[in-house]
Amino acid sequence: MAEAVLRGASHRDVEGVETRMLECLRAKVSDLLWAESLILATPENFGMLAGAMKDFFDRTFYPAAGRVEGLPYTAFVKGGNDGTGALRDMRRIVKGYPFRECQPPIVCGGVLTTEVLEQCEDLGTRMALGLALGMY
Repeated sequence: MAEAVLRGASHRDVEGVETRMLECLRAKVSDLLWAESLILATPENFGMLAGAMKDFFDRTFYPAAGRVEGLPYTAFVKGGNDGTGALRDMRRIVKGYPFRECQPPIVCGGVLTTEVLEQCEDLGTRMALGLALGMY
C-alpha cells in the first residue's frame, strides 16, 4: 500500500512536490516540521494503532506543539479484520496536534486487492496535486 501511495504522490504530472517515505521509528521531529502535508500509514495490531506509529506521535507531539497546527493529512490502514480501530486511534491522536484531514482515508480490512492498491495510488496523487495547486 505504501509503495502505491508513493508512486501516486510521485506521479510525473505533479510538479514541485518533494516526497519522503519514512518508517515511523526513523522519522524525526525535523521530518514532521519539514512536511507541508502528511500521509500517515499503519497496520492495525490487535484492533489498535501500531506501536511504531504511537511511538512517532509520542516523540513528536510536544516538540512540534504549536508548529504544525492545521497540517493537512490523510491516512491509510491495513487491518486483518476491518482496520477501523487503528483509524479511530489515529484520528483521536492527530486532533491534539491538530492536523487537518483533507482526504478521506483508505482502510483495507482483510485481503489486499488490486482495487485497494489503485485507490492508494490515487490517494497519493490527489494529495500531491492538492499540495502543488495550493489547495491545502
